[in-house]
Amino acid sequence: MIRSLTTMLLLFFCLSSNAFAEQKQKVGNFDIHYVALSSTFLTPSIAKSYGIKRSSYTGIINIAVLDTSVDGNPAVPVELSGVANNLLDARIDLKFREIREGDSIYYIAEVPYRDDQEINFKIAVKYDKKLNTMLTFKQKFYVE
Repeated sequence: MIRSLTTMLLLFFCLSSNAFAEQKQKVGNFDIHYVALSSTFLTPSIAKSYGIKRSSYTGIINIAVLDTSVDGNPAVPVELSGVANNLLDARIDLKFREIREGDSIYYIAEVPYRDDQEINFKIAVKYDKKLNTMLTFKQKFYVE
């Protein structure tokens, strides 16, 4: 049985198609890993344990930042703020929650969507005075 969101998302990254594959942006000594997917990819028990609304109309964004200048590439705690816009320019402020599991640190936010909808994400990522960047990407969501 899968017991953690980290394990569930790791499995998802390994088994998913390229349409929903994890993405990475390298900024200096940091790797910013991110993925946006339907919350229905999570099992009901995982979604419930993390307070995630599991719905065909709710997506989740998962972000983790790793410091590649340190042996083992440890996760670092960051400040995130961002918005999601659809093609009609409806704006949604993203509210990220930090989740820590062992040495893992990652952040999740939920975003509502409609079938066959492309969402543009613009997320500020800050870590002390070492990292201050803007992560931008698009993701198309489908209702199952």
